[in-house]
Amino acid sequence: MDACSRLCSLVAAIDEGAPARWSTRRFLVEVGRAGAGVRLGPLWMLDAATGGRNVIRGRGFAPEYDDATRGQARHFAGIVAVAARVGPRAARWASIRIGGDRPDTADGHLTDAAVEFTRLLRSGALPRSEAADWLRERLCA
Repeated sequence: MDACSRLCSLVAAIDEGAPARWSTRRFLVEVGRAGAGVRLGPLWMLDAATGGRNVIRGRGFAPEYDDATRGQARHFAGIVAVAARVGPRAARWASIRIGGDRPDTADGHLTDAAVEFTRLLRSGALPRSEAADWLRERLCA
């Protein structure tokens, strides 16, 4: 199984195991913890600032999201974790201005997908139960 498929499976597993009381924000924060090593609590900023860690190594992302590294799952989950906490707009700004992920690159496209994913879930337009399928259809090769 490639990294993109493992990311989708991880999101599905988080949804299935999440207590009913979890907010969408908590769900998204957990995606970042499990997929990018962005801790819960106040130290999340340190993890986000240092890029998290490659919990899911490998490839398998569609060409527009593939930068030929083995860290795209981390990138996506890390942006989701940041967007859940500071909002999608601020997360995108930080990815571009601080992270150097130009919008016309694979990382920039992946940032935009993570921001869209976060917005759709937070607005209710994408039910959590459909999150893994959305990722599979959108991100995976």
